[in-house]
Amino acid sequence: MARKPTKGYYVKGHFVAEGSELDHELKRELKGDTETSRTDLKKHSEHLQQLGEQLLSLRSGLLDRLALPSGLLDALDAARRITDFEGRRRQIQYIGKLMRRLDSDTVQAIEQALAEQHHGSAADTLRLHQAELWRERLLANDDALNAWLQIAPQTDLQHLRTLIRQARKDLQAQASAERSGQAARHGRSFREIYQLLRAGLEPPEDGSAAPAQARGATNPPTQPLEAA
Repeated sequence: MARKPTKGYYVKGHFVAEGSELDHELKRELKGDTETSRTDLKKHSEHLQQLGEQLLSLRSGLLDRLALPSGLLDALDAARRITDFEGRRRQIQYIGKLMRRLDSDTVQAIEQALAEQHHGSAADTLRLHQAELWRERLLANDDALNAWLQIAPQTDLQHLRTLIRQARKDLQAQASAERSGQAARHGRSFREIYQLLRAGLEPPEDGSAAPAQARGATNPPTQPLEAA
């Protein structure tokens, strides 16, 4: 679907989008109201500068969805290739200048895309933490296996039990090595359990989450578990 053309006008050969910061600034100049808004204008310019810099780390799927002007996309690509500190700083300032030409709807879309990426990162971090908690719980108590199956019933039960048995043996060997002053490392089964649990905590493709999943992922055991 083609993007609707942005409404605006030209001033000295430069296109000014309606609703952009440059549009507001020109209108304030026409009204003679430049002093009262100078502080707000500076804050808004700094905000747009920061948004432009954050666009450099926005993943491609979200960036493509924004349908940004080709000039801004080219400036972002150029900034990613620049390794010189001063050159990169100047390029980011140029990106900020281009950001000030965007209309308010586009700026809002950028803010939403950045917020979506940040939220996704936070959710990923939570799943990593919960996978570690579930691994500790499963290794400490056999009863935890039934609780895990309520969250991820698709889990290969036999494979998980095998990994748990091996990981417990590895932990005993690790404890013996530590007592003798030797370097100790977690075995392969310990890492494989984590990978299996992390996959089990991944949300469905439609973004929904069953109540049992939510309870299991957010409520780790609060009391000490008996050693298996």
